[in-house]
Amino acid sequence: MTVVRSPCVALALTLLLAGCGGSSGSNATTSGPLSARNLNLIFVVSEDKAFQASGDVNPATANLTDQGLQRSLLMATFLRRRVLGGKNVTGVYALEPMTHLQPPGGFPDMAAPETIQQFALLNQITLTNDGVTVTANSYPLNSSYASGAVPSGVATPAVSCSTCQGLDFADQGGDNEALVSGIITANVPGFYVFSAPWETASTLLTNINQLEGYNLTVPGSYVDPNHIYAISIVPSGSARLITFDSKSKPRSTYPALPLPVPVSTPCTAQAHFTIAVTVGSGGAVMPAGINTNETLYMVRHAEAHPVGSFEDGSYVCAGQWRALDLPNVLPNALAGKSSPQQVYSIDPAQVIPGGQSASGNSAWSYVRPSLTVEPYAIANNLPYGLAASFELIAMNSPQLASNFFFTGGAFNNQTVLMAWEHDHIPPTVNALLGSYFPGGGGPVPAPGWPDDDYDTIWTVTLDASGNLAVNNSTCEGISSAALPATCPKF
Repeated sequence: MTVVRSPCVALALTLLLAGCGGSSGSNATTSGPLSARNLNLIFVVSEDKAFQASGDVNPATANLTDQGLQRSLLMATFLRRRVLGGKNVTGVYALEPMTHLQPPGGFPDMAAPETIQQFALLNQITLTNDGVTVTANSYPLNSSYASGAVPSGVATPAVSCSTCQGLDFADQGGDNEALVSGIITANVPGFYVFSAPWETASTLLTNINQLEGYNLTVPGSYVDPNHIYAISIVPSGSARLITFDSKSKPRSTYPALPLPVPVSTPCTAQAHFTIAVTVGSGGAVMPAGINTNETLYMVRHAEAHPVGSFEDGSYVCAGQWRALDLPNVLPNALAGKSSPQQVYSIDPAQVIPGGQSASGNSAWSYVRPSLTVEPYAIANNLPYGLAASFELIAMNSPQLASNFFFTGGAFNNQTVLMAWEHDHIPPTVNALLGSYFPGGGGPVPAPGWPDDDYDTIWTVTLDASGNLAVNNSTCEGISSAALPATCPKF
């Protein structure tokens, strides 16, 4: 590619801001927004144990701290206002968490999607499903696996989703470069935002620079999480690298919501039930490998559907209010009960079918369960795990989920908070109940979960002898009707 150089006749600062030195192969540091006429590749450097600002990542869990979460919320506003100039994003891509397992416990990298999730919600998407077209603040995060690039121990996707591919920490087969090169080749102007740790972002920047022949001076070393790097490509195909600095100075305390969320009246969304199974009574037998002394709190993901047909794998603004408020309300909801010692959810790289956008997409990365409970894990310094060895949409998903959480001993003597999809919670409990009665029979099955209920908590308890109890008498205490329709601003 030919590098066209213009005369440099102004002061050094003016030249830097204008990108003097050429329309291709030039670098600039600026506080002005990017142009929507260009194709802009924007790299937000998420934090991990290796590259972070001091105090942003918990060394024991490899997850964000309160301070790190504060920084991600501030970054969202900076990106939207100062980098995009208030315009809508074109695509958001996050690291596939299971491609980056960090010591000491092999924890998935959930910091990358958390870093960009608030920003995604500040943008809108229009979806059409069942003849209904709706626009909402629920911009999807693409974080699914490229074909043939699934990590070891992770279920092979039953549905391929090239349109919701995320970033691969291992960059198997150059799948990251293939993703970005495809965006460049499509040549649709707009704003494409990528969230990944420095190891992934810097390699991708370097490789794209070389593959496309941009002749840019890409950053060679980590600076801090406030720096954002953008390759801005003009319609003629020439490019320059622009650096933004948010200069964020986050507080070290858990984020305070801009408005208090009203606490609802006692749980009334579901008719209360209690199911008990005692080994040796009524034909119940001890299931093979059943866990002991385990408590599992099963919650639904946060609010996601402005209308029933709306689906893009993410949640809406009301859901963000619920997710961020969960650390405040759950201690009260669980008063007198054991507190969670770890948190689990579905792998956000899993694919879910849904509504169709203007781009023609009808499948999405299923990120909302994981993002619903991650703030609770952050606020309480808890390890965060993903159930990635089976797929939610598998035919035998309820049995696989029951086996994962209730057998094998991994959760013996543990209290776990688990976020799931509501239609799959009752079948999972029923699969567990059925394991006590291999010949059939047993108690009345668990009831369905109402579509409009985001508040109820199901508690599953296995005692020291493997006896089972299930009830739904607890709720988070957040009324969906009381949650603001607009996103919280930080």
